[in-house]
Amino acid sequence: MELDFAKYAEEFRTLNLKDPGTWPLVPKIAALLLILIAIPVAGYFADWQGQMEELDAGRVQEVKLKDEYLNKKKQAINLDLHKQQLREIDTQFGALLKQLPNKSQMDALLVDINQAGLGRGLQFELFRPAAGEIAGESFNELPIQLKVTGTYHDMGAFASDVGQLSRIVILKDVAVQAHKDGNLVMDSVARTFRYLDEDEVAARRRSQQAAKKAAKK
Repeated sequence: MELDFAKYAEEFRTLNLKDPGTWPLVPKIAALLLILIAIPVAGYFADWQGQMEELDAGRVQEVKLKDEYLNKKKQAINLDLHKQQLREIDTQFGALLKQLPNKSQMDALLVDINQAGLGRGLQFELFRPAAGEIAGESFNELPIQLKVTGTYHDMGAFASDVGQLSRIVILKDVAVQAHKDGNLVMDSVARTFRYLDEDEVAARRRSQQAAKKAAKK
């Protein structure tokens, strides 16, 4: 059966738009198909599109909430372990803090460093603590410039003795060169630290707060 497209085209051209009931069969079917297609398309853009976007956003939020739940569950499971680790850190910090001298013990520490060198037969050409301490958050640093003369073995033993002092002392910026008498000369900076007492910490906080207020004005 051949389709007469010319006939169908003529039927569409002669349609009475005011009286669809008189339309031939083919235009009626075409109009029905157009309505069936137009209704879902219009519904999608008018309402369904927003609902689908909300559904996609809800799925993303669901995944996010699941991840947050799993992370919190892991944290809850490991809470006791975290508490134990925190106690261990506090203990270790307290042990390190005890290795820092207070203000009244600094002079004794300087004597210990000097005696460590003399005990190893070293000659001090320079032993000069810095004029002022370098301020830290809860402790101050005191650099000490050292220049000693002696044998390689004695210098190594001195460095080992300093590292074994009851207080923390770190030798930095070490430079060794030959001396005219056949010995060695070692230039270095011994860095030691002292913790601040409660009055010093409180005073520093007040000073910082005053500086912040002055900066805001």
